[in-house]
Amino acid sequence: MDRLTVDQRACLAGWMPGAEVVADLSWNLVDTVVLHARDRGREVVVKATAPANHHFGREAEAYESGLVDVWASAGRAPRLLHLDHDARILVVDRLPGELAYRTPAATDPAVHRRAGELLRAFHDQVSRPSEGTDAAATRRAMAWLDSAHAIAPDVEARLRFALASLPPVGAPLVPTHGDWQPRNWLVERGEVRVIDFGRFAFRPAVTDFARLAAQEWRAAPACEDAFLDGYGCDPRHPSEWLLVRLREAIGTAAWAYQVGDAPFEAQGHRMIAEALADFDGLDGLDG
Repeated sequence: MDRLTVDQRACLAGWMPGAEVVADLSWNLVDTVVLHARDRGREVVVKATAPANHHFGREAEAYESGLVDVWASAGRAPRLLHLDHDARILVVDRLPGELAYRTPAATDPAVHRRAGELLRAFHDQVSRPSEGTDAAATRRAMAWLDSAHAIAPDVEARLRFALASLPPVGAPLVPTHGDWQPRNWLVERGEVRVIDFGRFAFRPAVTDFARLAAQEWRAAPACEDAFLDGYGCDPRHPSEWLLVRLREAIGTAAWAYQVGDAPFEAQGHRMIAEALADFDGLDGLDG
């Protein structure tokens, strides 16, 4: 518990007196602390952040909105047990299963089919008109380009031109996980469970496809087919999908540079190169 603030430790003492830490599950790239704890025989996960970390508010919103219940009611996502907005700490059930990230499950088509089914259920709960809000996502990508990064000046200029040239995604906004990939899937005997709602927001549905397309689907194309089979359709329109990929690529390269994650930064630069190549051939994509 040493990594928690005084207020956060006080919350835990009131909620779970005598709880013991089993393991520190933090990724240690940002200021989020994730602890596996045991409270009178119950396995839980404690998440706490610093005041400037906006992911806490997103995760709290996901749970408090009731939208996670579509999964939690079937045991496919954690249930919220405790939450304190001021102290920026929450406690959820710890689910069974092994993290799919960097295991054979990460490129198992059966796992991706189930992940597609789960995601469709989450997206289908509610939708809102876009009403121009997608332009804000492009402005955020521009802001990444205004921040510290290692993107070459000529590449940055091409990115700015592409972002300015592509029309916004006009698809309705749906509840999205925001980091839909094997590092947030727990797998046990073929069942897939979902964790980490720190990037929850209402966005176009296709934004939840971006990280898989840049990673696992490149290594195992059969996983993309299985995922789409589970999801039930492919909602990606060429120019809109390209805009999503460009924004994702920029955010990946800049964020990874700023936190010192060299392999992830390299992935971001590769994503940028691939997206710009497709932008150059956009007329052919749109037919």
